[in-house]
Amino acid sequence: MEIGGVLLAAGRSSRTEGHHKLLAEFDGVPLIRKSAQTMLHSKLSNIVAVVGYRSLDVEQALRGLTLSISHCDDFSLGMGASLAHGFAHESLRRCAGVLVMLADMPEVTSDHIDQLLDVFVRSGGEQVVRGSHGSHPGHPVIFPPFLYQHMRELRGDEGARSVLRNADITTQLVDLGRAALSDVDTPCAVASAGGILRS
Repeated sequence: MEIGGVLLAAGRSSRTEGHHKLLAEFDGVPLIRKSAQTMLHSKLSNIVAVVGYRSLDVEQALRGLTLSISHCDDFSLGMGASLAHGFAHESLRRCAGVLVMLADMPEVTSDHIDQLLDVFVRSGGEQVVRGSHGSHPGHPVIFPPFLYQHMRELRGDEGARSVLRNADITTQLVDLGRAALSDVDTPCAVASAGGILRS
């Protein structure tokens, strides 16, 4: 079962005081590259990185990695625009599932992704499978083909929550511990996670 991945890396990092959080370094590696490598080391079949804000810097950080980079012109409208852009990528249309990962989650590992993939495959690819911390839903999230068109129709800052709320489909949570909620949106969060902000 081929399962693709969308790496959301288009946002403005508006809460990191003029720095770009995805360029923060973790063990000398930009966070965006670390997140992409995490996906590449998993069982995902192909990956699309959706970029927007400071795209040249983000693309430079991804140089040499085996993935597709897709520029979302409407990234400033919000996550919904980036999700719709990612799910419209031709390489994902025939996948039996698509995993969405936020690029600012340094504690998510390739093993976490593979846990989600294994549960998705065992479900026959007919459920949404979502990382959680206990009973608290988080990320990454795997979407079955039934929902692709709904994802491509998202607009503005409307995230996938509306799709999950309105779809007649089961969501299965997989406890990944705190990693599932570990996005780094502020300078303090970056530092607490072991990162160093760069300009």
